[in-house]
Formats: sequence, structure tokens, C-alpha cells
Amino acid sequence: MSVNPSPSNIDTLAGLTEYAWSPQPAAANLVHTLLDECLRDCQFAANLSNRMLNATGTRLVDWLDHFGLPANHPTVSQLPKVGYELVPQSSDVWEHRAGLLPRIRVHSGAARNLAIKVESVVDFLTAHRLSDTEIVGPPFAAVRTAKVASNGKADENQVEVWIVERHGSLAFAADPQELLPLAAILRHSEAFRLRRRDYERDEEGYAQAFQLVESAIIDLGRDRTCELFFAAEREYWLHRNRAGQIQKARQDTLGLGWANHDHHTYRSSRHCFSLLIAFLERLGFVCRERFYAGREAGWGAQVIEHPVTGVTIFADVDLSPEEVSHDFAHQSLSPRNELGTVGLWCALHGEAFLQAGMHHLECQFDFSATREQLKQAGIETMPPFTDYPYLKQAFTKGEIWPVRTERVEHLRDAKLINAQQAQQFLTHGALGSHMEILQRNDGYKGFNQAGINQIIAATDPRRASVPESS
Repeated sequence: MSVNPSPSNIDTLAGLTEYAWSPQPAAANLVHTLLDECLRDCQFAANLSNRMLNATGTRLVDWLDHFGLPANHPTVSQLPKVGYELVPQSSDVWEHRAGLLPRIRVHSGAARNLAIKVESVVDFLTAHRLSDTEIVGPPFAAVRTAKVASNGKADENQVEVWIVERHGSLAFAADPQELLPLAAILRHSEAFRLRRRDYERDEEGYAQAFQLVESAIIDLGRDRTCELFFAAEREYWLHRNRAGQIQKARQDTLGLGWANHDHHTYRSSRHCFSLLIAFLERLGFVCRERFYAGREAGWGAQVIEHPVTGVTIFADVDLSPEEVSHDFAHQSLSPRNELGTVGLWCALHGEAFLQAGMHHLECQFDFSATREQLKQAGIETMPPFTDYPYLKQAFTKGEIWPVRTERVEHLRDAKLINAQQAQQFLTHGALGSHMEILQRNDGYKGFNQAGINQIIAATDPRRASVPESS
């Protein structure tokens, strides 16, 4: 017997299947082959790759911005066979929409270009004592580049290593006609870093943030505004996360910054979730897959990605079973008389968008190397919640944050926590933030829902033991 699906079932199916990411081994093998050939032919690139692994626990492949290939390079003809497609309105730039893989640009020159993304060209040049290297693009330009090495061969083996600093642009070179509103860039950056996060009503905090970005968009455009905003968000999170401080310092020794970020995770209360999504969409984010964790888990998540800056958000919220079939990112969620893991975290610490800051920042690493190196630095990690060939994930042990007395008393009086839990939170604090260690292989762009269920349960403040997490 056939059954016509209801509109809600159609919506559910679309939300679950529209972004059914899968590993892309053929394309990933092509990328690794190109990289290995560059490392073979360029000693600077090979040395940098080794230093990245040994000093930061990261892999050069995860820092790739793009490859530049001569038009006659044999790999060019293979690109469409492994899923690469020409960027719309372009005849020379290829991208892989089904995987998290670097773009490939075809050019008329003879050299292969290995382009590495960094947060600051100047920081990289300083760290590597390359003070005489020419920087292409003025300070604060949307794109700045510098050629930091060449193997000097004027033949098919020639390799040039470039570093790329981006501020809301996908261009490959600085625009000589770009008008740089330097005062506005600095003013809005400062406003984002200093934005007020404590309000009597959370809606007031969102309203103020909307005003800040609207003003910045008028002066700088949406993409530059997005880049500035999340630089400030990472900075705020960093002040409250020791694991992040240590890892950032390690990456700064090579002048890399946080250019290897994979996703930023925000926990939201139910009453603020639609405001969070609306704010992100105003910055140009596009909703990707939705996560429906089911009756037992009690939560859902919307993944939302910015197509220019590459910033990806994993937005968590408590959900009732009957709500998982709806587009909960754009519909108001009614109040509940109980709190799940996400809602309790927000009630204890504040909204991740406001008082608390992000729940965690995740960057791309060599999974084993980073965990071992951080252990030697005194940072322990929780057991992995994903251990697939194409995806590995683990949290660092959580930061314990003190909890305001009035928050605990409100939760206790509302019977959302019991007296014993209230006393524990007042005495010992509650789990706050983490850093997430992630390794992606085969260009896999998705997430592991079963593993996320597990780690959300493991980080519930009511279940976490203080000695283990401190």
C-alpha cells in the first residue's frame, strides 16, 4: 500500500537527505598526490609540513587554501572525473562541492602554486624570519598574499609556496582598486570585541548585536563583517579555555593563527534559537543539514555555513520529540518545564552567543599527534566520540566555570534542578567550554550524529563528575 507523505514528512526527509555527505576518496587522493609532489620538489614546503606536525599537531593538507596548476598539467584533465566542477562564471577555478577540499586554479604560468591559508601574512613572515619577502596587498586588504619559497627550477618541477590571508573574500589576489575604509574596519572590530554580553533580557543582547552588524555591513559589506565578528568570537572563547590558549600559542609559533578552524559550536536556549539563526543568516550564512537526535537524546542541531569566509556553525538546542520533524531553526520554540543538556548549560552560564561564549571551537588536526602533544602540555582529552577512518573527534576535558548564585537559585526554585545539584553547582561550578580535536580524511564534510548524542550526554552538568572534569 502506498502512502502519500505529509508536508511535515517531506520536510523531515529533505532536512535529513539534502546534505548527505560522504567521503570523497578519489578527489582526496588527487589532492594528496599534488601535495606530495610539491613536498618532494620543494624543501621549504617539506620542512614546513614537518614543523606543523611536530610543533602544532596539524597537517599541511588541512591548511591548504588552493593549488595553482599550469594549464598543461596532467591533473587538470582528471578534475571532473573525481567530482571537481568549474566555479560558476569561471573558466579556470575548480571546486569540489561534495567534499571539504581545496580549490584548484588553472593558470598560464609554468609553476605549481601551493597556497597555504593563515590568519596573518605578517605573523607568518615574522615567525619564519622572512622579513624581506614582498607582501602583495596593503594592510587590511581583503586578500593579502606572499610568495615565501620557490625551488628555483624553471621547468615542470617548479613549485612556488604562497601564503594567503583572507578577510571575507574568495579572490586569489589583492584588488589594486579596492577602497580600504581603515577607520571603519578598526572601529567595527573594536565594537565586536567589546560588545556587551550581559543583559537582563537575552533578546536585548541580540538586538544590540543586530545593530552592530547592520552598522558594519553598511560600511564594510556582509562578508568582511562576518570575518571580523567571528575573529572576536574566537578571542572571547579563548579567554575562557586553557586548552585553546595552549593550542593557539603552539600554532602562533609558526605564524598560523586559527586558520584551521572547522566549526564553531553555540548552545542556545529554546527561546533564543530562532534569533541565533536569524542573526547568522543576516551575516550571509546558509543552513545545511539538521540533526534530529530522537526521543531519548532530547536535542537537535542546525548546521549553518558561510559560503565566503568558510565559517561553519553547529547550533545546539533542546528539542521535544514532536518538534524534530519541523524546521525548528525558523520556528519559535515554546517554553518547556524541563531542561535538557543544552538548556541547562545555557541556564547555568548564559547564552553561548552572549554571556557564556562558544561551547567549543573545533579545528582540524592530526588526531593522534595533537592528543599526545596536548597531554604532554597538561591537557587531557575525553575518550573519542567518533573514530571512523574518515572522521575522528574528541573533546578536551571541560573547563569548570563558576556559576552565579542567582542562576542556581532560580533553577532550584523553579524545580529544574534539585537541592543536591544546586549545592554541587554552587560549590564546584559546572562544565563550561571545550576545545574539539578533529581529523577529517577523504574530504568528508559531515558530522557523526550518534557520536554527538554520546558527547552531549557526557557533558551534561548533572552527570559530569567534578574530579574527572577539573
